[in-house]
Amino acid sequence: MKKLSYTLLFASGLVFGQFFERPENFTKQDTLKGSNTKFRNFWDVKKYELSVEPNFEQKSIKGINKISFEIIKDVANPTFQIDLQQPMKADKVEGNFPISEYKQDGDFIFISTKKSFKKGEKYTIDVTYSGNPVIAKNAPWDGGWVFTKDEKGNPWMSVADEGIGASIWLPTKDIWSDEPDNGMVMKIITPKDLVGVGNGRLIDKKTEGDKTTYTWQVKNPINAYSIIPNIGKYVNFKDTYKGEKGTLDLDYWVLDYNLDKAKKQFQQVKPMLSAFEYWFGAYPFYEDSYKLVDSPYLGMEHQSNVAYGNGYENGYRGRDFFGTGVGLNWDYIIVHESGHEWFANNITAKDQADMWIHESFTTYSETLFTEKYMDKKSADIYAQGYRSKIDNDVPIIGKYGVRNEGSGDMYPKGASMIHTIRQIINNDEKFRQILRGLSKEFYHQTVTTEQVENYISSKSGIDFSSVFNQYLRTIKIPTLEYSQKGEELKFRYTNVIKNLKLPIIIDGEQTINPTENWQTVKLKKGTPVEFNKNYYINYKKVQ
Repeated sequence: MKKLSYTLLFASGLVFGQFFERPENFTKQDTLKGSNTKFRNFWDVKKYELSVEPNFEQKSIKGINKISFEIIKDVANPTFQIDLQQPMKADKVEGNFPISEYKQDGDFIFISTKKSFKKGEKYTIDVTYSGNPVIAKNAPWDGGWVFTKDEKGNPWMSVADEGIGASIWLPTKDIWSDEPDNGMVMKIITPKDLVGVGNGRLIDKKTEGDKTTYTWQVKNPINAYSIIPNIGKYVNFKDTYKGEKGTLDLDYWVLDYNLDKAKKQFQQVKPMLSAFEYWFGAYPFYEDSYKLVDSPYLGMEHQSNVAYGNGYENGYRGRDFFGTGVGLNWDYIIVHESGHEWFANNITAKDQADMWIHESFTTYSETLFTEKYMDKKSADIYAQGYRSKIDNDVPIIGKYGVRNEGSGDMYPKGASMIHTIRQIINNDEKFRQILRGLSKEFYHQTVTTEQVENYISSKSGIDFSSVFNQYLRTIKIPTLEYSQKGEELKFRYTNVIKNLKLPIIIDGEQTINPTENWQTVKLKKGTPVEFNKNYYINYKKVQ
């Protein structure tokens, strides 16, 4: 029996984000979805050119996707795998090379050819598709299309598919490790009284009869789950931000009756961009603009098309997410989902098992924003608040090759780990340069956990391998047992992996290096000893 993991924050009734199915036993289908198999490993997607036309009354969609790709190794008589999940159907499959046959088997289209391909050759496959896609029951926490109505009774449509995959509606090579290097063009066909909003920039609008086609272009690589059409009674307003790479166009698409509220609430965008460019480097998609779009669900990090559904309130739906007294000072969805432009959209995990790269850094971006927007004391309080939402149910890193995520603790626990690493580095400018360096080193790339781990260790000059192993691969939280007698402090670690190297600064100046063996040091100043609350460890006083 499959278990669907949503990582509910039961105490507050809040939910972090969309997750994947976490089955107890994996199948061949899971491997086909999550691995770079022999049907995928010889070709690299270069561009998607697609159209989508939803039908509100029938809750159906139809369209075509032209997939441009390059052969990356010599291969003879291969079979291509295109993902398209049931009940969607491929009506026609064509290529500019001879196709001997194609068949749709479950959630996959297999395209056979008796041709030999050479490395460097470029081809296209066109898939015409239609059907009634899976309907989301509670977007964005489960995947599917949303066919609803706005407050005025107008049709309002979109899709959320991070967990379940873009192939729930669109025929794609639906694996995180292969993004179209040259971006995409998306045509959204709508009734002429509605507006279609996609990723990137609007490059054409054409009305014929009772339909309008909106054409959007993305010039940068984009992950398939970020390709999102939004259809509704939208109006548009614009602004600009003077940033690190020049003038960034800000593009806002909101339902007509939200215009005044949006103009007020979205004033938080510029301070957010200023903070994130300070910490992470230039916004990664100047060519495609920054965009917020009214969404029929809470939010999602769709690249240059950020879904916004937070009700034009500060906090998380008007509530203080972590209960620290800090979270109501800014709009959670604007900050969190925009933080993903750096971590998820710019730097993307190759495998869903490494999704912590997206969520841990982005959750910590909330602390970094708070520090720039407010002050460091408030930021530390906010970061310490993460711990109230940590379950420690399963490790943060999931199983590779089967489209499996680890624990939802990748949000608060992963962010707590990063805050702990920051304390160990004990140099905020060096820490900032590491974050900026990540954005530069892995600019527009898909990466592994090991790459990120090694980069941080290398640039900090500190071997963090045991720290990553402790927090990402176990559910153990280090406990520092200690006793104090006068100026002598006796201490040791428990509940740790072997040879954990996690030094702690005490009394604001003195560093200790606990192991699993008892040690004693003489304190440099007053008693009782003062421990830094910014480390994600437990402190236990013993006799």
